[in-house]
Amino acid sequence: MAKWMVAAKRADFEQIAKKYQITPVLARLLRNREINSDEEIRRFLQGDMSDLNDPLTMKDMEKAAGIICGKIRQGKKIRVIGDYDVDGICSSYLLKKGILSLGGRVDVVIPHRMKDGYGLNESLIEEAFGDGVDTIITCDNGIAAAPQIKLAKEKGMTVVVTDHHEVPYEETEAGKKHLLPEADAVVDPKQPACEYPFKQICGAVVAGKLVYVLLTLFKENDLDCKEKQELQEELLIFGALATVCDVMELRDENRIIVKEGLKRMAETSNLGLKALLMVNGIEGKELSPYHAGFIIGPCLNASGRLDTARRALELFECMDFKDAVTIAEDLKSLNDSRKVMTEEGVKAAVCQVETTDIGKDRVLVIYLPDCHESLAGIVAGRIREKYGKPTFVLTRGEEEIKGSGRSIENYSMYEEMCACKELFTKYGGHKMAAGLSLSDEQSVDLFRKRLNENCRLTDEDFEEILHIDVAMPLAYADLTFIHELSRLAPFGVGNPRPLFARKGISLLSGKKLGKGKKVGKYRIADENGRTYEMIYFGDGERLDGFLTERYGEKAVVELYGRGVTEGTILISMAYYPDINCFGGRETIQIIMQDYC
Repeated sequence: MAKWMVAAKRADFEQIAKKYQITPVLARLLRNREINSDEEIRRFLQGDMSDLNDPLTMKDMEKAAGIICGKIRQGKKIRVIGDYDVDGICSSYLLKKGILSLGGRVDVVIPHRMKDGYGLNESLIEEAFGDGVDTIITCDNGIAAAPQIKLAKEKGMTVVVTDHHEVPYEETEAGKKHLLPEADAVVDPKQPACEYPFKQICGAVVAGKLVYVLLTLFKENDLDCKEKQELQEELLIFGALATVCDVMELRDENRIIVKEGLKRMAETSNLGLKALLMVNGIEGKELSPYHAGFIIGPCLNASGRLDTARRALELFECMDFKDAVTIAEDLKSLNDSRKVMTEEGVKAAVCQVETTDIGKDRVLVIYLPDCHESLAGIVAGRIREKYGKPTFVLTRGEEEIKGSGRSIENYSMYEEMCACKELFTKYGGHKMAAGLSLSDEQSVDLFRKRLNENCRLTDEDFEEILHIDVAMPLAYADLTFIHELSRLAPFGVGNPRPLFARKGISLLSGKKLGKGKKVGKYRIADENGRTYEMIYFGDGERLDGFLTERYGEKAVVELYGRGVTEGTILISMAYYPDINCFGGRETIQIIMQDYC
């Protein structure tokens, strides 16, 4: 069970509330998110397109745009090389469409996950050279491809890198030495000496800003005004989709891009995206980060995992709606297959954890030889969530053992892998996620042994923390306040949904809903006897076990039967208030996140 921590940050909440005409509770929520200065508050509550950062403050942006403009006007052959995830697909689509709209000769190559692996490799460079490509533009990759870019330069090609990942480095006596590729231009906000004010943008936003600068370098009569406006709308839409799916923090301009992009996505003129919304039953709905991250994104990612991401790119480029619907249905079907395969992988992993000595380890290393290698990261993430431990899932590839890892806050996967790097044929990643290759199955046990021997995690490091914004009575959560909370949206990483807590909540009656009866719906009462409808989407069996242990089996049976009297079953509840709209009527609905 999570440890609850209530935020205790101080400020003059009454003064902030008066100045911005908000409630003191909302002022406290802003402070909890480190939104402090007048400009930060204004931008957070009222920010719009005029608040987006100037792309020309990004190092090499103007240089890159100038190179590409020259190549377009000279009729040179340009190749965009992207990546097989949502960010890479969206980046590739935006660059190709932008260059085509300006009359450029351009095509796209997206590496195959199984055959090529991530990013640039020598075969992609050789292929481009053989195809007569003059200029390569990378997107969502390239910053770590110095040897491959050197090869391209030796063959006389121009290379422009657009990326958002960390710049590789090596430790020297003088400190970190960054290993930038020797491209003709490198556009990455994380590179040294880049003055761009917000570093946490995704690859598609970097690419989109480059397209925006390209558009400004061409005269108005070079591009139809309507076409230019449509393209600028797509920069926002696909930038928003990629930002959510690449799990970027919804702060600063990311929040504006996602807010404005999702608003426009619902009315998109892109036939492929429209078809994808339709086949998933969300066309015409008000879209949120949930729809982007858990419905649209997985369909696109499934193409890169189980087929080829080229299919997703073809979807966005469709000019016929019937063709778009066919591809969208194929991608949805692929994602449905991916879900089934993922569940099989998770079950096999759970079995290993709970029936072997692996479960006693502080770092879980699980070998699933028959799991599709593209699903290793998803399975690792699910196991990490279930057991709260850093988790690696390894699979048997065509030539070697491949794997992915997902971590917890207090364990840096990349640093721990560096400590035993001699075990790997290839590895990489960052604090929270990593990928690796091992030469053979004999290396699996050694990898597990070394990680756990080196592990310095304590029991406290495994303790889950639930951050509560305010200990607030349910009575404060009226319809007016809930509508005010929507001013903080969109919610996601870096801008979590506000979470409140209250003691002494009575459970009065309950029932299980949905497929598999996994959703709990309850009638509850606060300390003053006011009743509310409450929904719990968490582990219902665990909740029932908690209630049974505390109040007895008879009370729990009655809770789900005829109900119990107020005060019979009392809990403390972490919650957020929501609005349930039905038949044109709005009612308050409490969503329970945790209990004790």
